[in-house]
Amino acid sequence: MKFFIDTANLEQIREANDLGILDGVTTNPSLMAKEGISGNEAILQHYKDICDIVDGDISAEVLSTTYEEMIAEGETLAKIHPNIVVKIPMIKDGVKALKYFSNKGIKTNCTLIFSAGQALLAAKAGATYVSPFLGRLDDISTDSLNLIEEIRLIFDNYNYQTQILAASVRHSMHIINCAKIGADVVTCPLQPILSLLKHPLTDSGLEQFIKDSQKMI
Repeated sequence: MKFFIDTANLEQIREANDLGILDGVTTNPSLMAKEGISGNEAILQHYKDICDIVDGDISAEVLSTTYEEMIAEGETLAKIHPNIVVKIPMIKDGVKALKYFSNKGIKTNCTLIFSAGQALLAAKAGATYVSPFLGRLDDISTDSLNLIEEIRLIFDNYNYQTQILAASVRHSMHIINCAKIGADVVTCPLQPILSLLKHPLTDSGLEQFIKDSQKMI
């Protein structure tokens, strides 16, 4: 399973990359705004900066909602770096844009997926990734992991090469459960990734090893 970090914060991206387990980055307008990045030139430069840090797929989201505008914006984003993946919303014009980019050989990530039907349409249109949102489904008392299982079954039934990118991942158990049911990628903030490092028995065992080693000096 691939690990992407969901942030626009360069320091967190560097920290995750330094762990040696980072495969890519996802961002969105909200994450950009959180870092105080605004204006087209600043946003494009920030994507370039991310590409300089991480050797992997970097999702860059279009801000447009019409087919023609998404095509123009997506082509501009794709020119930034070969690793850029154009992030497209799951709307009617978005599905058309997915097909356009697929025919052009440009990678895409269909975002805001909340149903198996939406994921199926995106895969049919040639999306590289589909991004079902776990946390937001959990917020409305819906079994988000069941959605991942449904998409996995459908994609396996018909040998779709589209990858399942579990998004809105909020804690370490989301990551583990996604791994169990076959998500291709998880994207999340840095903290859930770091929390996978922790276990009280590891901490107590290391403490005991250190104490025992001091007796040997």
